[in-house]
Amino acid sequence: MSASARLAELEIELPAVAKPLASYVPAVRSGNLVYTSGQLPTQAGTLARAGKVGAAVTPEEAKALARICALNALAAIDSVSGIDTITRVVKVVGFVASAAGFNGQPDVVNGASDLLSEVFGDRGLHARSAVGVSELPLDSPVEVELVVEVG
Repeated sequence: MSASARLAELEIELPAVAKPLASYVPAVRSGNLVYTSGQLPTQAGTLARAGKVGAAVTPEEAKALARICALNALAAIDSVSGIDTITRVVKVVGFVASAAGFNGQPDVVNGASDLLSEVFGDRGLHARSAVGVSELPLDSPVEVELVVEVG
C-alpha cells in the first residue's frame, strides 16, 4: 500500500510544510536519500506546546508532540520527493528538551517512531537516537529529524 493511501486510511492529512525559522530549507534530496531539517511540533504555523518535558510538559504530551514533528517531517519530504517515493525510513533523530532528572527520552521519541511504523509498516523500521537537551528553538519540547531512502 502506498504511503498516501495508508495516511488516508488512518485519516491523517499531511500538514503544510513548516516555514524555516532561519537560513535553511525544510528538506534536501541527495541521490536516493532525503534529509529533513529538525521539525518542531507546529500546527498551522504555531508551536503546539512549549516547555520542558518532565516539568511543564508531561511525557505523554511530548510523545504526541513528537508524532506531530514526524508528520511535519513527512510533509517536508513530500515537498521535495513525494511521500509515495519513500522506500525506507533510515534514521530518526529526536531531541527532547528535558527538565532536570528526566530520562524518558526514548519513550517520547516513540511518538515519531510509532507513526512511521503505522504508515510504512516494515519499511518504517529505522535506526534512531533520542537525545535529551537543555533548550530547543521557540522553547519547543521536542524536535525530530528524518533520513529516508526514496526510489
